Amino acid sequence: MSLREKLGQPTFGMNVYSGAPAVVEIAGNWELDFVFIDAEHSVLGLDLPMERMILAARLAGVSPLVRVPDSGAAALRKALELGAEGVIIPQVHDGAQMRAIVAATKFPPMGRRGGDSSVRSAGYGGPGFDWTEYAARANRETLLIPMAESPGFFENIDDILSVPGIDAVHFGPADYALSCGIPVDYSMRHPQVRQAMRQLIKDCHARDIKVMLPCFPYEPEQVAELLSEGGDMLLVGNDMAFLNAGCRRAAELMRGARA
Repeated sequence: MSLREKLGQPTFGMNVYSGAPAVVEIAGNWELDFVFIDAEHSVLGLDLPMERMILAARLAGVSPLVRVPDSGAAALRKALELGAEGVIIPQVHDGAQMRAIVAATKFPPMGRRGGDSSVRSAGYGGPGFDWTEYAARANRETLLIPMAESPGFFENIDDILSVPGIDAVHFGPADYALSCGIPVDYSMRHPQVRQAMRQLIKDCHARDIKVMLPCFPYEPEQVAELLSEGGDMLLVGNDMAFLNAGCRRAAELMRGARA
């Protein structure tokens, strides 16, 4: 089942920064709904290593979403041609930028995306390939998820969300807090951050747009709280945090043995 088909109920995923296909496979083995593969803050580019990450996701039955480095048309197109089920776009600030993103990711008549049949998303132009069917399927199934992580997004929220083609919005509390000069807290307890989160949920749901939220701490109480607030897609971990937690435990054992 595609991630789009699951969006009528809460879905759960994790961030992947390491560039390790094994992490993606493990996420699939534990039946997470999606992986948020990062190409903005990690060593990954939109190249052969990313291709392996997407192939690992497909093999493991977990939906691959790729956070592209920026909103440039080439990066958006390439992530989708590699086989990503959707793209997460950082630093979206206004409606004009959002319209350009839609133009870059949707084929005519919805947008101006350039096409090539010799790519994974087109089945490499193999048996049964048909341009009309390919373009219509891509327009219908590709997930577009801009990020709300600046005061500018909220100043222009109506203009942004009125752009046809948005499936979900990911709230980035860290960059939002940094932009506002307030403490960074992924639990989103700061009143200004919590208010922005609630505004985003209210305005998105009024347009049948889903909201993706980071869930920290990774505890049942936080999951329940964010679901009750209206979160639709929760990020319930990341590989760097899991590695740190494991190494912290190892260090505690080491210090205990040496004592």
